[in-house]
Amino acid sequence: MHNPERELNGKVAIVTGAGRGIGKAISIGFAQSGAAVCCAARTVAEIEATVREIQANGGRGIAVPTDVGQLESVQQMFQKTVERFGGLDILVINAGVHEARKPVAESQPEDWRTTVEINLIGAYYCARTAIPYLQQRGGGKIITVGSGVGHRGRPGASAYACSKAGLWMLTRVLAQELWGYNISVNELIPGPVKTAMNPDKPRQPGFGFADSEWLKAPEDVVPLALFLATQPQVGPTAQSFSLMRRDT
Repeated sequence: MHNPERELNGKVAIVTGAGRGIGKAISIGFAQSGAAVCCAARTVAEIEATVREIQANGGRGIAVPTDVGQLESVQQMFQKTVERFGGLDILVINAGVHEARKPVAESQPEDWRTTVEINLIGAYYCARTAIPYLQQRGGGKIITVGSGVGHRGRPGASAYACSKAGLWMLTRVLAQELWGYNISVNELIPGPVKTAMNPDKPRQPGFGFADSEWLKAPEDVVPLALFLATQPQVGPTAQSFSLMRRDT
């Protein structure tokens, strides 16, 4: 596990999709670095487990069951975080699904819609709700967890690719709208990570990654997330940061 210095002392972060995989690793990493962390996801048992691990290491965290596809649920997540910790400095938009794994002609419309609603509309709900809280603190960070698929596409992943492409454009637009408020908005592209969503990548036939690509554990993503969370107010914004070895 990454063992950072406590660069985030006094900061408050929300991480969506915090029950497992990349979101869990970032939540724990941020807490180890001194942040108070709201761990949000739909599965209560998973986010409670994340918080127990944070607290066992002396950190501060709360578990807030949240469906990012529901605006009211997102608003309650922010309200509970601010009530508990006094404000918000960092938002990591990580929650995502990959429901429609078929060519367009064979895809199920409901799966396609669900993927876009969670990955893109849910991200919009989170970002929109976060803005006034970040403004109250005089600035902050929004980190969107994107995908290389959102930049180049992939057969059989139309919904996921379109949702992540939309998330990348939302990142750039938000950055342009918010730079004057000292709020930076950047995209983090992990590349292939072994998670519950994709347990077999990148060896799955036709997945699109070269055998030489770096297959990461979720913890390998934490240093880049910390880098983005600790940049100065005049630091990078509207940028995409990737852990992939190459664009394949």
